[in-house]
Amino acid sequence: MRLALLTSLTMMAFAANSILTRMAIEGGHIDPSGFALIRILSGALVLGMIVSQRGGGLPLLRAKRIPGAISLTIYVIGFSLAYLTLDAGLGALILFGVVQISMFAYGAMRGASPTTRQLGGAGIAFVGLLVALWPGAGGMADPVGAVLMVLAGVGWAAYSIIGRSSADPLAATAANFLLCLPLVLILLAGTGLTFSATGIALGILCGGFTSGLGYALWYSVLPKLDGSTAAIVQLSVPIIAILAGVLLLGEELTALVIVSAMLVVGGIGWGVSARSLPKDRK
Repeated sequence: MRLALLTSLTMMAFAANSILTRMAIEGGHIDPSGFALIRILSGALVLGMIVSQRGGGLPLLRAKRIPGAISLTIYVIGFSLAYLTLDAGLGALILFGVVQISMFAYGAMRGASPTTRQLGGAGIAFVGLLVALWPGAGGMADPVGAVLMVLAGVGWAAYSIIGRSSADPLAATAANFLLCLPLVLILLAGTGLTFSATGIALGILCGGFTSGLGYALWYSVLPKLDGSTAAIVQLSVPIIAILAGVLLLGEELTALVIVSAMLVVGGIGWGVSARSLPKDRK
């Protein structure tokens, strides 16, 4: 029961990243660049304190730190800018679909032998993404937002792949957040940052709590979950974000979004669950 509760809290924290970002940026409380900076800074501080509290150090001088920090930067900037035009739920759905399909494609290119069921699931999810990206889905104002979220998804997929072999993923994440900060500052220099107390508070909440503490919680429960379960529970994130967007932000739940969510979540769930089945049942 405790594991289920902690896992549920983690998924809600991940979904809250989309809600808080959309709330801050669409509400005009802060611009995307400022929000990205506040999120990374607060996330680095919280994760750094957690690692320090448990007596560990930050592995800054590692071969994978630079590509990890770069991919994290792509994710954070794309994620923030995308929510200028995307609804929270739609953005989370696009992000989730792109991450899962990108990681599946990477595995296939690296020599993994996907089953017919896994290929079918990935194909269904890809069709769901095409539905989500269709003009007019979920009130999407500008296709540029969709492209930015696709880039964010590719960035997060690359970040996840780079960090797979990390002996201490929490410490690695803290180090990457810290190294990501100067990259974000350089890329966003001269963009005319605007802040408000509400925007800063939402940025701190997103970076320090739903991101920083969310990742810490996820890495604490992940060793207790088998691979297929860990993948399947993440299917709830875009669904939570879609429902929260409707309830908290007044976003419209359109037929296209519903169909897209069913295809993306259902396709990935079908493909992922195949891994735990005997070969003669695939």
